Amino acid sequence: MKIHLRHRKDLPKLLQECDDAPAILYQKGVFNEEIFPVSIVGTRNITAYGKHFVEELLEELKTLGIQTVSGLALGVDSEVHQKSLEKNIPTTAVLAHGFHTLYPSKNKILSEKILENGGALFTEFNTSQKPDRENFIQRNRIVAAISPVTIVVETAFGGGSISTVTFANSYNRDVYALPGKITDKYSQGCNQIIAQHKAATISTVKDLIKDLGLNEPKEKIGELFPKSEIRLQMTDEQLQIYNIIKNHPQITLDELSEIADVATYKILPLLLEIEILGYIKSFSGRQFQVL
Repeated sequence: MKIHLRHRKDLPKLLQECDDAPAILYQKGVFNEEIFPVSIVGTRNITAYGKHFVEELLEELKTLGIQTVSGLALGVDSEVHQKSLEKNIPTTAVLAHGFHTLYPSKNKILSEKILENGGALFTEFNTSQKPDRENFIQRNRIVAAISPVTIVVETAFGGGSISTVTFANSYNRDVYALPGKITDKYSQGCNQIIAQHKAATISTVKDLIKDLGLNEPKEKIGELFPKSEIRLQMTDEQLQIYNIIKNHPQITLDELSEIADVATYKILPLLLEIEILGYIKSFSGRQFQVL
């Protein structure tokens, strides 16, 4: 085990920069600061949609020399660590308790595999510290601080990942969120932080990689949700609005309402959903156009 001390300035570099960095950080395994870290977080109640995204994202990132960081919780965290191991991506878990135990206990084997495969475990808590509720918020700030970017896969309103986003914003880190239907409980938190400009929208893996400044692999990187599949991604109501906008660039909300013969208050939620999906863009004066 390695012990990092803040006053000696030997915490991981990005974490050391933060005013609220832990005074002591315990480490097991290897954390190579030369490898670009990407923190990926989300709900314990991951859906098939979230699992598909994690699989697609890590498949594209595996050749780009990155490492993943998460919290070893059930759901998104476990999926990130497990898929990273399967794709030979180094992965680091930040714990909310001391090394004397492992919570949740069913992830004990996963934690051992992380170490066996060249990853690391971090905690600021000593061996007597139990996984108390307040510790998870403290854990989240390290997850946010240790990477230049945090990606939120799925989260409900008020989910634990929202605290990670708040920390990441305060540390001036980049934050990205996967949008979803406004009726899907575990996409509502992501949609909210996107709408509040606390996170950028993920529309394609290619654009995300470009934004992160990572080098693209030699093979072509496809879109996460190709435009050819747009009809499968939208409801009939969304598709109707999308097609009108496509045929009338820079259309206003009132014009859209008139052509669709639908009240503006009914169109607005549809426009938000389509924009979150990354298919249209809004402008001042309530104008819209297809991307």
